Amino acid sequence: MPRKSAALPVDTPAAVAPPCADFAARVVAWQRVHGRHDLPWQNTRDPYRIWLSEIMLQQTQVSAVIEYFQRFVSRLPTVAALAAASADEVMALWAGLGYYSRARNLHRCAKAVMSEHGGAFPTDPEVLVTLPGIGRSTAAAVAAFSAGVRSPILDGNVKRVFARFFGIHGHPGVKAVETRMWQLAGEVLPAEGPAQSEDMVSYTQGLMDLGATVCSRGKPACLGAAQSCPLSADCVARRDGLTAVLPTPKPRAAIPERSTVMLLVRRRREVLLALRPDSGIWGGLWSLPEMPVDTVPFDAEQAEDAALERAREFGTPDRAAMVGELTHVFTHFRLLIRAIRVDMSGALAVRDSGDGPALRWISLDDLDEVGTPAPVRKLLETQARGGLF
Repeated sequence: MPRKSAALPVDTPAAVAPPCADFAARVVAWQRVHGRHDLPWQNTRDPYRIWLSEIMLQQTQVSAVIEYFQRFVSRLPTVAALAAASADEVMALWAGLGYYSRARNLHRCAKAVMSEHGGAFPTDPEVLVTLPGIGRSTAAAVAAFSAGVRSPILDGNVKRVFARFFGIHGHPGVKAVETRMWQLAGEVLPAEGPAQSEDMVSYTQGLMDLGATVCSRGKPACLGAAQSCPLSADCVARRDGLTAVLPTPKPRAAIPERSTVMLLVRRRREVLLALRPDSGIWGGLWSLPEMPVDTVPFDAEQAEDAALERAREFGTPDRAAMVGELTHVFTHFRLLIRAIRVDMSGALAVRDSGDGPALRWISLDDLDEVGTPAPVRKLLETQARGGLF
């Protein structure tokens, strides 16, 4: 019988032996019976598809990723196809998944694989971490799933499992806590040997599945069902009644609020879009031109006058009118978007570069051709239907 695990403070020195001798074996056995086996990126050793899924799954739920993954690999089935694609095509396929730096790094990584590795996607975690957008845990997951490499993962789900099972207090984002978890992750890996390759696939997937489906944030299914946690008998959090407090949450700060005014510059069924810089929110996406918010509280009439003045940069404006507002919540702040429609007449020029962002006209019937931020897409779709926002 494995010995009972004691709560581990952050400064606990490394154990001589793994804290639970059959930790990995339990996870492997559970995953093969109760884990997820039919997700579209499973049952393959193709490192390209595995890597793509791992990047998409960062900070995004599986249910939201499935459709994006299937559409992405249908259009860009290989790393060579992704590397050869335009930035607009990549961002259009990604639009709506959020955290857009992932998409830009995805494109950069594919190009690096082609130029630096001859188009052969690496499966060595030490090589993978040198590529854009691939961190230590993602590199280990890609290596395990594609080649059975014995390397530990430590994503958000795994941190929750470890915090509860080993009784680790302290927010997992704190360096000392994370270091301790990485140490433990390396100690409890499946044993080396002839079964290592298949065991690493089941073990790595099993840790992810446990965190996502059993050891959940709110109501972990520790006992009672056939698919309940295989680690519950030795889990410190279950034993000591700590499942509601572990992992230690990050101290919450008040979410700041920001606001912006977006211009819906229209010429019949066409709308003017501006390319956002790579840095900052919605980097690399096509959005609506914005104007600074100078009036607090907001005055619609003054804003409409200012919008007409601003729109002269793009041609001859006829009229401006408020079409609505919405709130979009980011991780660190809340953004209030007010939209003003400006109808234009006469010839309007677009630009590829120079003073200010690149500009382009696009038909409201062709929105799938470009990547746009989710709230902007919602606004444009409402306009395409002829409604107010």
